[in-house]
Amino acid sequence: MSIQWYPGHMAKARKALAEAMPGEDLIIEVLDARAPRASQNPVLAELRGAKPCVRVLAKSDLADPEVTRAWLVALTTPEGEPNGRGRVVAMAGATTRPGETRARVLALCKELAPRTVAGKTRARATRVIVVGVPNVGKSTLINTLAGRRVAKVGDEPAVTKATQQVILDEDVVLSDNPGILWPKLEDEAAAYRLALAGALPDTALDFESVAHFGAALLLERYPESLRARYGLTSLPGGAAEVLLAIGRRRGCIRAGGVIDVHKAADILIHDFRGGLLGKVTLETP
Repeated sequence: MSIQWYPGHMAKARKALAEAMPGEDLIIEVLDARAPRASQNPVLAELRGAKPCVRVLAKSDLADPEVTRAWLVALTTPEGEPNGRGRVVAMAGATTRPGETRARVLALCKELAPRTVAGKTRARATRVIVVGVPNVGKSTLINTLAGRRVAKVGDEPAVTKATQQVILDEDVVLSDNPGILWPKLEDEAAAYRLALAGALPDTALDFESVAHFGAALLLERYPESLRARYGLTSLPGGAAEVLLAIGRRRGCIRAGGVIDVHKAADILIHDFRGGLLGKVTLETP
């Protein structure tokens, strides 16, 4: 099944981002630590050009720490950062070491920002734009950097509707922008990872297809997480059997004793998004 979601407000957000980019000194790209490659927006790479970039792996408290360490290395190699002007920081949840995250990210912004503008020493504050796919954690990061709640946070896509500016100190001004995807999600596996992680609204998804993808991945890479979460005495033989087992264990039974696979799929997807299946990463470098 092909997954696509590119509403009108997102096209407007992309246009606004393109117009704003020339006036920015540096980009903070927020990625989902559970799917760092899938959550990289190719539109941003096109608009960014040679501007320096700090990548923040958000939700790292929900990701496999060993795989996150591998991503931190991979994203700072020449292949991961083609112009050689970037750094990567892992950021956990909203309440986990916020001071450390703030200090690290701001220090990198000041280190990487160009010291001259149009050939003259920059006399103004560093202008930093924060971008990422929907529901990736941009607002959480901005609130962490600001040390107060200045951006609305939610666990669904498209919470941020318009651009806003946040003055952090005399040296850094942030611009927050709505999350944007790209017009066509050509990589089907990446689209499923984005859907499973919550970057797409539930109304745009076929829950059973997304859960089937997630169940297959968990069965291959994190089978013990499935066993522990759903009290399975033995591992099912495939993704469809995983959903049936979840349905039986959680009482998702329709009239006639038929298992409600849609309800089982809903349980699996929201358990993953909530971190109830343990620390899971959907892709490796």
